Amino acid sequence: MKILHTSDWHLGHTLYNYDRTEEQQAMLQQMVDIVKEQKPDVFLLCGDVYHTSQPSAAVQTMLSDSLVRIHEANPEMTIVMTAGNHDSGSKHEIFQTPWKALKVYAIGQLEKENLDEHIIEVPEKGFVVAVPYANERNIPEGFFQQLQDRAAERNTAGLPVVLTAHTTVKGCDFTGHDHATERLRADEQTSGIYTVGGIDTVELEDMGTGYDYLALGHIHHGQFVHSGKHNVRYSGTPLPVSFDENFAHSVSIVEIDEHGAVPRVSEIEIQNPHPLVTLPSHGQATWEEAKELLRMFPDDIPAYIRLNVEIEDFLPVEANAEAYSLTKEKQCRFCYINAKRKTANEADAQVLTVKEFQSEEPIEIAKRYAEYEGICFDEEMRHIFDEVMRMVADDSRND
Repeated sequence: MKILHTSDWHLGHTLYNYDRTEEQQAMLQQMVDIVKEQKPDVFLLCGDVYHTSQPSAAVQTMLSDSLVRIHEANPEMTIVMTAGNHDSGSKHEIFQTPWKALKVYAIGQLEKENLDEHIIEVPEKGFVVAVPYANERNIPEGFFQQLQDRAAERNTAGLPVVLTAHTTVKGCDFTGHDHATERLRADEQTSGIYTVGGIDTVELEDMGTGYDYLALGHIHHGQFVHSGKHNVRYSGTPLPVSFDENFAHSVSIVEIDEHGAVPRVSEIEIQNPHPLVTLPSHGQATWEEAKELLRMFPDDIPAYIRLNVEIEDFLPVEANAEAYSLTKEKQCRFCYINAKRKTANEADAQVLTVKEFQSEEPIEIAKRYAEYEGICFDEEMRHIFDEVMRMVADDSRND
């Protein structure tokens, strides 16, 4: 079985109020071209199809048109599209029935009673056990193993089995994710529990056994997660969502000869017509140096620009206006100034710029406020805060 593994398209994402439709369309066209060339048996899109649970009509049309073109590029191919934590699981399945006419299987919510709803047979090629994102509280214990046991019952010919999931697997490299924190759960006595993008880490063992390849979504950095079998992988996002994602973006081509065989994996890089560029590329510059770097940036490169600036106290009031004026005749788009203070003492650490405040994890803001009020932010309070954040995230996705 040959698989194209991709995830985290985040269609509809804007970057500092700049529309990214052109880039996203370019990425989608590359998907069509790759399918034409590679002729995979299965196209896996493992969650976060959209950037928001309420995508605009134009963004939904962009996805629909692209799925039709992807299907037409290889009509024999099965397309499996699962919902991620940015997607609305219920809306994901609205057109589930008509999509099947194009061999597109949209899996948005857990089906706890009829396990076969999650098991997609690719005739004479293999099985895909497709699991969308779900809050850990809503996943029955042993659910992943039950699904794989059911797939094993149906897999009488010893065909490859692929499991999908949209989650944070412990041990992954979440470089590039702004919202990643390590914490101690109230019900555990060991550290090392991470929350990345609002999803807690899970042990690889929780995913059960029986799969030949575990196709993961959610983490934007493409990578293998150590399993001892070289068969657990995040494909990563095909387009960067933030400036900190300064690594190559690609899709994964996976080939599995038979059930029990080690997958062969290669990457095909996705080209972004509007790269995200940080000036300087390493470290910080003074404001005057940063302006000179921006002034010297080539006029004909349509990039997004972030400036890393080291400051003594505060940036000049007119800093943003100056930066915008320097790019007025260029094709690049100035986004923001990432200002860092040259020296910081205890008093300075309590003063946050607007940008610093926006990039701070909510729990860190809560801890700062508790400290200011003289309140002890203990593990019980942390646990309550985490529960509230999960409820808010769930409500947002279900709206």
